[in-house]
Amino acid sequence: MLKKLQIIFKVLIILVFSISITKAELLKPNSNIKPSKVVEIQLNGLQKNDINYKDSGIVQTWNFAHPSNKKSTGPLPNFKMMIKGNSYQMLLNHLSHTITKVGGGDKWAQFEVIILDKDKIYHKFNWQVEKYTEDGPLKDCWLTTMVSSPIALGSSI
Repeated sequence: MLKKLQIIFKVLIILVFSISITKAELLKPNSNIKPSKVVEIQLNGLQKNDINYKDSGIVQTWNFAHPSNKKSTGPLPNFKMMIKGNSYQMLLNHLSHTITKVGGGDKWAQFEVIILDKDKIYHKFNWQVEKYTEDGPLKDCWLTTMVSSPIALGSSI
């Protein structure tokens, strides 16, 4: 009996350790990440929203939101509700996405994003990132400042 308890305890320790490592695997902004990669990181997170832990993809997306964007969406719990609401829920667990640069400059870039949602309906978004210019840990990082409302493009079938 003691041997079984020791095995269970070891398994629990490994499980807790692996969960903490998984949470640490979310990417954080840094100045080496290019604008298109920021969008890709966010879309990959939303595509596999619960893969690391519940809503890890939303948290990953939040990590790359510009502070001005965070002010307009409110704190993380509000952001989660917004993403899960009717306007953006098609991003969660979508099947595929494409990212096409449509404009930009030294401090901003805009992309057309087309996703195929889990119901096999295409949606188009305009996704804008800007280089953060103020001093601090985010200086020179590319961060999302705007994601348009989706435009439904129809079914893939």
